[in-house]
Amino acid sequence: MLGVLLLGFVGIRQPAAGRDGSVSAAAEEPQPVSTDAFLFQDQGKSKKDKDPKKDNGSLKHLKVKVGGQEREALVAYPKAKGKKTAVPVLFVFHGHGETMKVAADAFGCHKHWGEAICVYMQGLKTPRPSDPKGTEFGWQTDGDRDFLFFDAVLAELKKGHAVDEKRVFATGFSNGAMFAYQLWAKRGPVLRGVAACAGSTRNKTLGPKPCLHIAGSKDTVVKFKHQEEAMELIRTVNGCDGKGVPWPKTKGPLHGTLYSSSKGAPFAKVVHGGGHEVPPAAGALIVEFFKEVAKK
Repeated sequence: MLGVLLLGFVGIRQPAAGRDGSVSAAAEEPQPVSTDAFLFQDQGKSKKDKDPKKDNGSLKHLKVKVGGQEREALVAYPKAKGKKTAVPVLFVFHGHGETMKVAADAFGCHKHWGEAICVYMQGLKTPRPSDPKGTEFGWQTDGDRDFLFFDAVLAELKKGHAVDEKRVFATGFSNGAMFAYQLWAKRGPVLRGVAACAGSTRNKTLGPKPCLHIAGSKDTVVKFKHQEEAMELIRTVNGCDGKGVPWPKTKGPLHGTLYSSSKGAPFAKVVHGGGHEVPPAAGALIVEFFKEVAKK
């Protein structure tokens, strides 16, 4: 059967201040940011220099009907696997104000896990504290709308591919990370592990599950102290004691601490010096964590 990995989006640079010139102390979500602004910033190129269609050429559109509404995702399928060979599946959830194409560009998980099905999910216009009128794309962390979307996409993938149900993973960026944590709570038995970037959770109903959390120490959008509280909560839920060990073993631009678990649910904590963003190496690190989990 084919394994499934669920991944959320991690890629926006943190805004220096809100639209009124200040950062809201209560904000748990990033201010809506133009998709184009993210796709082309930090790369020294204009829109003419970067063609998203070319970058995402290996991704195929997948459409499903959920509650009478058409939903879509971008999917990268394994190149060398037959339909009878069980492979992992990767779901990616973008941040509020972004799209599945932005997530694919920021994470690029399909470039690091060619054996897996990587799914970049597209959110709907959703009200958030930073977007009360709901003019930007995002994820509901309450209600069933987006949980049913996840169910429908997973069911559709199973129709044409062998899905290893013991290797289903989830991750996300910001609002997408918060949704991944809620998916952990709502669809826990389906998921093997979760990874989050610049997100938080206060959900005390979570059951033990391998988890990676990537946080920026200068994040003022999803405040770093709130992320620290979430990481401590997850360590407790997962039964992670002790000081941990350096992780990953191979030194790279992102590194942190891996805590062993008495419940078979290790937790990896990675803190970088940036803000509300998806570090360039985040996608590769998330894949590395899930590959390690999949072996156990």
